[in-house]
Amino acid sequence: MKFVAFERQLQGTGASRRLRVSGKVPGIVYGAGQPANIELDHNALFHALKKEAFHSSILEMELGGKVEKVLVRDVQYHAYKQQVLHIDFQRVDSTTKISKKVPLHFVNEENSQAVKFDNCLISHVVSELEIECLAEKLPEFLTVDLGGLSKGQSLHVDDLKLDATVKVLTHGRKNPVIATVVPVAVEEIVAPVATAAAPAKGKAAKGKK
Repeated sequence: MKFVAFERQLQGTGASRRLRVSGKVPGIVYGAGQPANIELDHNALFHALKKEAFHSSILEMELGGKVEKVLVRDVQYHAYKQQVLHIDFQRVDSTTKISKKVPLHFVNEENSQAVKFDNCLISHVVSELEIECLAEKLPEFLTVDLGGLSKGQSLHVDDLKLDATVKVLTHGRKNPVIATVVPVAVEEIVAPVATAAAPAKGKAAKGKK
């Protein structure tokens, strides 16, 4: 994905506030050289941030007529308004090694033995994983194939088929669970007990005068 940024001359809280009022977002680009203060169009950035790929892939930033490869590192939002307050980018190249959280895309769940025949559901324990790799090898997402799961099974980090250059960071946890099969609870239906109707008022019981 490609976007356009502009050099930001004025700095400080007041300058940033005026920038936001004018429909711009202050930001910074660091890494592989001197940090650069930048500004971006708020609406264009706001809509770009809604796309998964903008957060988890290498971006092409045009700044001052030069195109650089960057990665989103931090985004600050307003507490309750739909407004981006600040954004940080990191410059990357073919030799840059990075760690980044990437989303998981689950596939073939409906075709698994667990769902199709075992009357089970598959619970997605996590929705993203932190990985380490060269910037140029950063995947936009990781595909998790659930097609081989059946009742009583779980899928772990070690079960993922990854590029040899990609390493999942588990931070000391041994082979964490990514998805697990959960049996569907069957509700027991209890039939209502029939009760004898009470005699109507004013009618005497049979056999009595």
